[in-house]
Amino acid sequence: MTSSRPYLVRAFNEWVLDNDCTPYIVVDAGVQGVQVPTEHVANGQIVLNISPGAVRSLVIGNGALEFSARFGGVPMQVFIPLQAVMAIYAKENGEGMVFGSEPGSPDPDDDGSKDAGSSQAQGERPSGRPTLKVVK
Repeated sequence: MTSSRPYLVRAFNEWVLDNDCTPYIVVDAGVQGVQVPTEHVANGQIVLNISPGAVRSLVIGNGALEFSARFGGVPMQVFIPLQAVMAIYAKENGEGMVFGSEPGSPDPDDDGSKDAGSSQAQGERPSGRPTLKVVK
């Protein structure tokens, strides 16, 4: 199946706007293809306001999210592959969604150093099994 992330990002963006709130996204700036203002990246992430008043020509496609905006008065075209979108939420109340890795997609935390045939580390969950965590 195709990724559900683009559909969920579009839906949450619309839901946040319909509730008169400001949609923010959290982006993993280390994902290949991400084009964001690097001077605003902290701890490998950047938080972006994607409300209609903050950006122009927002397109949330099935592969990427892109728009133009000004950062410190300097115009920039922003390009974000959707697998780099870590969360979308309302600025005013924090309601939204945090995305994990999807089945079939590469694990963003996997640096490739683990041997594919190695046994699991003690306390590690079986791969492919969904997990949930509390986000405050």
